[in-house]
Formats: sequence, C-alpha cells, structure tokens
Amino acid sequence: MPHRSSSSPSDWLRLDHQLCFALYSASLAMTRTYKPLLAPLGLTYPQYLVMLVLWEGDGLTVSQVGERLALDSGTLTPLLKRLETMQLIQRLRDASDERRVLLRLTPAGRELKARAGTVPRAIATASHCDLGELAGLTARLHALRAQLDDSTPRAA
Repeated sequence: MPHRSSSSPSDWLRLDHQLCFALYSASLAMTRTYKPLLAPLGLTYPQYLVMLVLWEGDGLTVSQVGERLALDSGTLTPLLKRLETMQLIQRLRDASDERRVLLRLTPAGRELKARAGTVPRAIATASHCDLGELAGLTARLHALRAQLDDSTPRAA
C-alpha cells in the first residue's frame, strides 16, 4: 500500500493497492489449493467448513453453524442437505423447540475427521509458512474482520 503522505489519490485506486483485491485473490488461491486436498474426502470447501464447525461442537443448531460461518440459511441449507445425503450429518428437529433444527454428526461424519487431519499441514506446506506464521496471519484476519464488522452500519 502506498504511504498517504507520499502518494497521489490515483495511487490508491490501483488494483494492486487494494486490500479487498488482495484478500479476494488470496481467497480464490486458497480455495484452489484446498480442492485437491478435499476431493479424496468427497467434500467441497464450503462443506469442509461446515464439518469443521461440527467437529468442534456436535449438536449445534443450523443458526449456530450459520453464525459461525457467516452464512445465511439460504446458502447453508443446500450444503446441509448434501451432507445429509452423503450420510455425514443428520438434521433433527429440536424436541424442545420444533422451529430449531439440530445438526448431529453420523458415525461416518465423525470418522471423516481423522481422514481430514492431514489437510491443515498440507495447507501450511503449500503456503510456505510455518504453523506459527499461519496462526498469526489467521489472528490478524480475524481482528480485521471484527474491526470491519464493528464499522459497518447495520440495516434497521
């Protein structure tokens, strides 16, 4: 990024100076890197993210998973239906509140976690970063997201 004091306003409009583009293109590259790693597991990248959340806490509601992944139900529901078809999860109505749908891992879904254990190290290898560097970068991106969320006006 250019220094504010030494750059013209037009420098700030260069594509390579845009944080949004750096994040976007890095996200595309990351997704491409994950694709061959997830293929043997039979998962797409968004399905993998759902499974990560459920491996952390089985029995969450659809809305809890959606909050964790910042996905709305319109995006999440087809992913969950596909994971259910693959017999990795079960969607169950909450007996205490039928409006809520609970997500439970099946035995196959729990077993898949062990097979997925090689993915994070393969990502570290592909990124040419050690685990500490990746942890620091991840923490900084979480902080950036929180700062952006805090500064974004909410719809009334």
